[in-house]
Amino acid sequence: MSTLPALLPPEPDAPFPPVERALRQPDGLLALGGDLSPQRLLNAYRHGIFPWYSQGQPILWWSPDPRTMFATDGVRLGSKFRRSLRRSEWEVRADTAFAQVIGACAESPRPGQAGTWITREMRAAYERMHELGHAHSFEVFDGGRLVGGIYGIAIGRMFFGESMFSAVSGGSKVALAALAFHLHDWGFPLIDAQVENDHLLSLGAELWPRARFLGAVAELTAQPGIVAPWTDRVGRWPASRLAGEPAAGKGPAEAASPDP
Repeated sequence: MSTLPALLPPEPDAPFPPVERALRQPDGLLALGGDLSPQRLLNAYRHGIFPWYSQGQPILWWSPDPRTMFATDGVRLGSKFRRSLRRSEWEVRADTAFAQVIGACAESPRPGQAGTWITREMRAAYERMHELGHAHSFEVFDGGRLVGGIYGIAIGRMFFGESMFSAVSGGSKVALAALAFHLHDWGFPLIDAQVENDHLLSLGAELWPRARFLGAVAELTAQPGIVAPWTDRVGRWPASRLAGEPAAGKGPAEAASPDP
């Protein structure tokens, strides 16, 4: 195995190297260079690859092993949090504030992380993908205030999550759970969450070997998708519905222990 990532040629339709060539340290680094054109981004995601780099670095492309995944019927919310949602007046919408969501994700402080990987170049690229119907956001509003959100890329029946944020405690949980609820209803079984952390694992994320992940991606991205805004499909959806009993098909699974 090479100890250096591959250098991508400038052509947007140039193929990526096989993901099996990704480095072990740092885990999953596969290639550098290229651009963030829609053509290259769609090709990357279809092969289980995503861009992740900081300001001042070349574009870096990753395919870590294992991969962090959510089943869309497996997002867990603690019982205490679910009880609080029964009284919530928060409202979920989709694709009504994409630029605000990605901007908030870029500006949100992350523990142990200086700065942001969502550079101006990344923001412009994903906003272009949103305009083309490939990138989507789920937004949580408290009246007219955006209190949480998540965004990512949909190809076929596969959703690739990119980032989420909370302006108020619990905002990102609601965004993720609402996204999973609707995706499951639409026949999307999985959400890619890329790289593990304790928060994602507490919400029900699982670690998949890369080979298993790539098999699912190949199957799901080949299916017919929804390349259009999701605004009307979601409407103005009350977050309180997430407090419903999972046995009745009204909400996500409940965690074994309540939120702290």
